[in-house]
Amino acid sequence: MSEGSKGSSLAFGQVVIGPPGSGKTTYCHGMQEFLGRVGRKVTVVNLDPANEALPYQCPLDISELITLPDVMESLKLGPNGGLIYCMEYLEANFDWLQEKLAAFRGHYYLFDCPGQVELYTHHSALKNIFAQLAKWNFRLAAVHLVDSHYCTDPGKFISVLCTSLSTMLHVELPHVNVLSKVDLIEQYGKLAFNLDYYTEVLDLSYLLDHLASDSFFRHYRRLNERLVQLIEDYSLVSFVPLNVQDKESMKQVMQAVDKANGYSFGDQEHRSLEALMSAAVGADFHFTSTLAVQEKYVQSQDKAVEEEVMDL
Repeated sequence: MSEGSKGSSLAFGQVVIGPPGSGKTTYCHGMQEFLGRVGRKVTVVNLDPANEALPYQCPLDISELITLPDVMESLKLGPNGGLIYCMEYLEANFDWLQEKLAAFRGHYYLFDCPGQVELYTHHSALKNIFAQLAKWNFRLAAVHLVDSHYCTDPGKFISVLCTSLSTMLHVELPHVNVLSKVDLIEQYGKLAFNLDYYTEVLDLSYLLDHLASDSFFRHYRRLNERLVQLIEDYSLVSFVPLNVQDKESMKQVMQAVDKANGYSFGDQEHRSLEALMSAAVGADFHFTSTLAVQEKYVQSQDKAVEEEVMDL
């Protein structure tokens, strides 16, 4: 895996990014199990120096090189400054990362990244780390997780779209945006539109109309119009819904990522995937259909409309 060695074999994987609480570590754990069941040798690489309680098997952990508490104590930095220092320290120690990765040649990699948004929107350390991995013949896709509860607030959803777009342009990797925790979306509140509206990022003028009914956002209509226009002009952002406990949902995300980074699996993995998808639900997996969540939500909307009609 020496730099510039054109003859070395390709390595494939995902860099899992997103704001704090979006489910990155849970995603890495679930995807590790899912890919393991279809026959891939998966190595999870923890690049988050603040992530101390890891639920997955992690043979390569940045804490072996540097930890956030040590940086904060020794340099008298806050958590944000400490995280930036840790990423810059990792960038300055590429040889450590290269040596550690070489022990897992032939594996599929999941990079669990920190949750500080600045690292993906304008700071260069992680971007440079990803670029260095590409020089080592890694073919990576960025999996950007966004908590689905933002869909319940039109203002926050526009903000998420701007952050996702900025991340896509800054990170410069094939990108898959994921709406995480869709199985919990009903706990966050009522959606203004169908789930497809948010995943496909359809006509955002409807969101503007929805915001106009809010006395606070009414004063910022022109600003929101410009933000929406910017998002629609680029036409890059869309989302894949994800429920980590739903094998069909995990399959859809896996296929989207494989398409993004160019991974192609063989016949054995294809057979393993078919067997997994057709198998009866076991005690170790609590699968619920993501589609069922959406259908239930649509049915509840239809029922509400019927009740309104009856009241009229």
